[in-house]
Amino acid sequence: MSETSLLPWRRPRLNVIVLHGMIAARAGMLNADSARPLIEKAFASTHRRPVILDIESPGGSPVQSDLIATMIRTHADRAGVRVHAVIREVGASGGYWLACAADEIHANPMSIVGSIGVIGGGFGFPHLLDRLGIERRIYTAGTNKARLDPFSPEKPEDVAFTKDLMERLHVRFKDWVRTRRGSRLKVPEESLFDGGYMLGEQALASGLIDGFATVDDLVYQLGGDRARPRRIAPKRSRLALRLPRLAVDTVLDALEDRASRITLR
Repeated sequence: MSETSLLPWRRPRLNVIVLHGMIAARAGMLNADSARPLIEKAFASTHRRPVILDIESPGGSPVQSDLIATMIRTHADRAGVRVHAVIREVGASGGYWLACAADEIHANPMSIVGSIGVIGGGFGFPHLLDRLGIERRIYTAGTNKARLDPFSPEKPEDVAFTKDLMERLHVRFKDWVRTRRGSRLKVPEESLFDGGYMLGEQALASGLIDGFATVDDLVYQLGGDRARPRRIAPKRSRLALRLPRLAVDTVLDALEDRASRITLR
């Protein structure tokens, strides 16, 4: 006997996993640690109904993007349920990586979608210390330990090394999109995998998404007119009380990311 027949007055609920924000390993960001309890909770109580991913992310860490997406697929396959993604304003780079964990991807015609590429870089200040009369002392064990040091002249071999890493990451990103989207991709790959982003209406024509819908639209389509969303989101913490400190931390993290990390953005 079904749940509906036992409790006819209860409205069916579809689980919606909220995946919002920059993807990074840092505490307070969207990452495997913060997403794990949401994913586990959603797939543990699906009642065989589809699960919806509510995505709002410009990307970030390729490692965390892959960990979250793999976690979603593992739980979906184990539970035997389909997954639908909804891209709100932005589902780009790592955000689109997450969307590809779904069996179908939806967006708004004006959403920012795609950006299937890798970016890295930073700033160089090789002459700044001389002008300030500062002597910098750095000691290493290992020829390349100080590779890409911002206060040393840029070396061609360091640039080549970094670009090789980025190309390898790009290959993995492209392979993931091919695996998940397959024959639904409708235009030549060189125009999809060049790192550029597009509007939702272009993404639909290109095969990066399957249609236009909001979370509420999908809940109605998949669960019927009595269905309601059950949003599963990270709990709000006391971090909001530390906004001044967080603002400083965010700036420092951004500088660090630019200087030393390669991201999906």
